[in-house]
Amino acid sequence: MRSSVLGWSISGLMVAFNLFDAFGKLVKPAPVVAAFVRTGWPIEVSSTIGIILLACTVLYVIPRTSVLGAVFLTGYLGGAVATNLRLLNPLFSHTLFPVYFGILVWIGLWLREPKLRPVFPLTR
Repeated sequence: MRSSVLGWSISGLMVAFNLFDAFGKLVKPAPVVAAFVRTGWPIEVSSTIGIILLACTVLYVIPRTSVLGAVFLTGYLGGAVATNLRLLNPLFSHTLFPVYFGILVWIGLWLREPKLRPVFPLTR
């Protein structure tokens, strides 16, 4: 019971962050536009990226599709790592941030979904 509550709490934080990020990519405030310029991504793809993130996040929230959502979010976050790496951003603070985020996505899911524990056991 406690692990489920903790899992949903961690997942909730990840979902809130993703929704904020997706909304920013759809609305395109000045900081988002500046970030796209800095990364070299054309601002025209911002809405598409936002919709992809929103779709992955929705799949992650729905218990029946949560594993698929986590897999898709992992792929999405891999693109963020590649972008940061290409820009030669600092490794531990910028480039690996999406990795830390992805780990939390999976920890939240592992804690809220007992069926995943045999697939990813902490001990044997």
